[in-house]
Amino acid sequence: MHQYARYFERFRQLAHTRPLQELLPAEQLEQFRADVVSENAGFQAGPKGELEIERDIRTKIDNFHLEIFARTQAETTKRWTYESEIKRPYFHVTELDNQQLANWRKYLDFEEAEGDYTRAIFLYERCLVTCAFYDEFWFRYARWMSSKERKEEEVRNIYQRASTLYVPISRPGIRLQYAYFEEMTGRVDVAGDIHQAILDRMPGHVETIISWANLERRHKGLDAAIEVYKAQIASAELDIYSKAAFVVEWASLLWKIQGSVDEARQVFQKNKQWYPESRHFWTKYVEFELAQPTNSASEPEHHERLKQIHSDMIKTSMRLDIKKEISNLYLVYLRERGSKETMKDFLQIDRELNGPVSVQPDYVKATESGKATENGTIPGVVDTASLLKGEVRYTTYFQQRKQPMTVDPQGLASFH
Repeated sequence: MHQYARYFERFRQLAHTRPLQELLPAEQLEQFRADVVSENAGFQAGPKGELEIERDIRTKIDNFHLEIFARTQAETTKRWTYESEIKRPYFHVTELDNQQLANWRKYLDFEEAEGDYTRAIFLYERCLVTCAFYDEFWFRYARWMSSKERKEEEVRNIYQRASTLYVPISRPGIRLQYAYFEEMTGRVDVAGDIHQAILDRMPGHVETIISWANLERRHKGLDAAIEVYKAQIASAELDIYSKAAFVVEWASLLWKIQGSVDEARQVFQKNKQWYPESRHFWTKYVEFELAQPTNSASEPEHHERLKQIHSDMIKTSMRLDIKKEISNLYLVYLRERGSKETMKDFLQIDRELNGPVSVQPDYVKATESGKATENGTIPGVVDTASLLKGEVRYTTYFQQRKQPMTVDPQGLASFH
């Protein structure tokens, strides 16, 4: 890009030796000739000869090219800060460093602000040669393109290229976004097929199944969504930790969509025995009860429910720090919404979880040491790998996605 000035000077030198027809399109050349003839029409010494006319035309052509060069120079200067930072303008399977990604983000910001549609597309395509494995830029390209009028096919093309060629299916966020786009355009069957294609390669993927269930809910009703969850919960191929997430979503649909708190509570109560090591299940169970409105008459019953949930949770095999985290939800409830008798429960739980070993009950000691108690307070011994699975917080792509860093950090930028 920085060679443009040298190339232009060589072009100017060569232009003096080339026929006029090679220097401009025919229509523009005719316009220049007409301008020269018109300018010389009132020349007192008589009309100019053909050589003089050609000389004047060449002068106009040279000035025309100089104007183009000046514009090119100005545009190049504005972009040179970004261009000079591009260290790898080609595709490679290895990761880019964070500074390179930050430069591409700034360059795209600049080109979008300039407002030239063609230039912006050209830069996006250049960027995706280098950053093809980074779904961040595919998302950005599709979102930018969708802001333009009548660009549905262009947006679809972006999603298809990202989904079928570049972004690995192990990162299904861009594919789910593609499914939402197809749903928006009325192609619900295609949206369903995209979900199915992801699940063919990643059976039991929680976010995809939840997305699929909600697709069914939007177009076929609540019962269809619940059937998706029931089928997954009944599947022998899925682990109990994924199933715990689906139970939570099932209860959430009954509560938030159908408005049936009692049915949602029954789902939690009937399934708590199957998911004793699921952080997600117990956290959502507590949050569900905390969210229920109460009054002075119903508060004692509400308190008893939460107390029982906490009692069941604290006796599971989850790590002590996870139990403390979930217990804090209950402790805040006792402190902010409890009656005058609840401080006794508050201080007892605080003592058992945060006190010295000598005052901790057996089930807390066993959790901290990682061994089950002899009297069976903790049901069975759970291996470390299973406990780690149970500690997973299930989030969506959009919850996980962070804003790009504004400071250029050192080191490579992970594709994930």
